[in-house]
Amino acid sequence: MSLSLNATQLNRYSRHVIMDEVGPEGQAALLDAAVLVVGCGGLGAPVVQYLAAAGVGSLTLADDDVVERSNLQRQVIHADADVGVTKVESARAYVERLNPDVDVDARETRVARENVMALLASNDVVVDASDNFPTRYLLNDACRLAEIPLVHGAVYKFEGQTTTLVPDGPCYRCLFPEAPDPGTIPDCATTGVLGVLPGIVGAIQATEAVKLVVGVGDPLVGRLLFYDAADTTFETAEYNARPSCPVCGDDPIESLAGVSYTDGCAVEQ
Repeated sequence: MSLSLNATQLNRYSRHVIMDEVGPEGQAALLDAAVLVVGCGGLGAPVVQYLAAAGVGSLTLADDDVVERSNLQRQVIHADADVGVTKVESARAYVERLNPDVDVDARETRVARENVMALLASNDVVVDASDNFPTRYLLNDACRLAEIPLVHGAVYKFEGQTTTLVPDGPCYRCLFPEAPDPGTIPDCATTGVLGVLPGIVGAIQATEAVKLVVGVGDPLVGRLLFYDAADTTFETAEYNARPSCPVCGDDPIESLAGVSYTDGCAVEQ
């Protein structure tokens, strides 16, 4: 890692550099870091926005969707002119305008068991900004096998949650051993979501990713943070690793082969 920041970078990141907890070393770590963001929608938009502004040097963006006008109420990196454009290309254009220090690898793809390990390769942190349970369980399992920290987030109407999953801590399956039955948790197209809510939760996810890269603070490991926008309250619930967990317990899986990501996202060994 190079600690050399040029004059422009010293100016751009001056509010980081003057912090004792970050300093030039922490900013250099951000510039050298590689983060994979899965999903460039409601949660992914603020994650991309703040990680790029912070100077994370390499962002890999994975999403197979296109920008729709109904997205614009909450997906703040996309604009009316981007309707019909793939979200990863719209996000890449946004980052290029925001910060030339950031390299963007835009992957127009849905994360699946067949490509997830290749997507993870060479990344230091993964941010899960997806909107479905199969992807959440898949990223949990893959990141645990690859020993890469994963920052989870989810939103529903007025409510949001986030937690951070590290290789030596409890995993997503410890917290949620099984996914809800398909159709029991409606998506935002059915129930709606408060437009600013993903911005708040996504900003917390970006904060967790920055903390992991810089090595500062106390990440949300073993703690699920709940935010209720209707009441403007935050609560945390602690959770522990389960010895019976099929991914991080006493008899963990050794690969993704044979793991089912349907019907409750169960693990088949």
